Amino acid sequence: MLQSKYFRTCLAIIAFLTILYLGSKVVFLITPLVAIFNLLLVPMMLSGFMYYLLRPLVNFLESKKLNRMLSILLIYVVFIGLFVLFWVLVWPTLREQIQNFIDNTPYLVEGIQEQFNKLQSDPYFSRFFKGDADLSARISGYLSDTITWVTNSMSNLISVVSSIVVVIATLPIILYYMLKDGHKLSPILLSLVPRKYRKEGQDMLQDIDSALSGFIVTRVLLNVVLGAMLYIGFLIIGLPYSLMLAIISIPLNFIPYVGSLLAAVPVVIVGFIESPTMAIWSVVIIVIAQQIQDNVLSPIIYGKSLDVHPLTTVVLVLVGGDFYGIIGVLIALPVYMILKIIFLHIYEIIIAERVEEVTVVKDEQNLTQDS
Repeated sequence: MLQSKYFRTCLAIIAFLTILYLGSKVVFLITPLVAIFNLLLVPMMLSGFMYYLLRPLVNFLESKKLNRMLSILLIYVVFIGLFVLFWVLVWPTLREQIQNFIDNTPYLVEGIQEQFNKLQSDPYFSRFFKGDADLSARISGYLSDTITWVTNSMSNLISVVSSIVVVIATLPIILYYMLKDGHKLSPILLSLVPRKYRKEGQDMLQDIDSALSGFIVTRVLLNVVLGAMLYIGFLIIGLPYSLMLAIISIPLNFIPYVGSLLAAVPVVIVGFIESPTMAIWSVVIIVIAQQIQDNVLSPIIYGKSLDVHPLTTVVLVLVGGDFYGIIGVLIALPVYMILKIIFLHIYEIIIAERVEEVTVVKDEQNLTQDS
């Protein structure tokens, strides 16, 4: 019976289910670890993000015969200077726009309904609203629900960040040691791999590192340039809250495909409250900026495609958001890229071993026939 494949499979399934059942009985032991993980997730994620952005600068300074630790401290000083410039030059305008937007939030729905009423009274546009007198009220209701959803999402984001003090206190320290000793991580991970597969393991780690570095650096460059183009365009057409809307669009555009639509929603709403013509011009600015990013900048900066199907990306965003909210949405694609690289390398190793086994068997058969 022990030699039966069916019997061994049943035993394996029973053992696996038993482990799951016993694990559910000691979940209280895992709860503190999960709490610690949730607390450190944001600073670790931001530190990894900044690590890939700043590592080329640290390596460049080190190549100029500057000590690695001094290179990191010099970059920290530059960032402090940039933060001071932001606080002095940008923050007052941004703070004023945010405060005005918060003060005017209760009147947003009223402004939208007023614009729809004007459209319905217009002889040209009234033809599109025939037989639907309550259209403006229903659209205003939808937008009210949308504003409520956005407010709740921002509250959830704040709860994920939990304690900003923890992030501010831990991020510079974690980032410092990542930049200082990050090159030592690869040998440590390779030491855990069996000696027979060290070469494949090294190639896999290099592919993961290259994929993450390319994804993060290029995304930052593209989105910052996109934000600058949007801000200039919004200033040209006189869109209210132009700086705030342009800055909001930068992190939202990190969400593949869906992010550009989410970033366009507040812009169009603010433009429509000003006037329907302003909303149309806002859409024109967004489309032009997106086309420049996709067709001019992306081919130059990316160098090569991420090789992820758009449908796969949308599914990843939905699954990541369902599991971990906004943080899950942001890390879904990088996590998928890592898992995909690991799977492909393991698959190649398995295929290579099978081919080698078949080759050895054939060689032995040929030797037997020759003898």
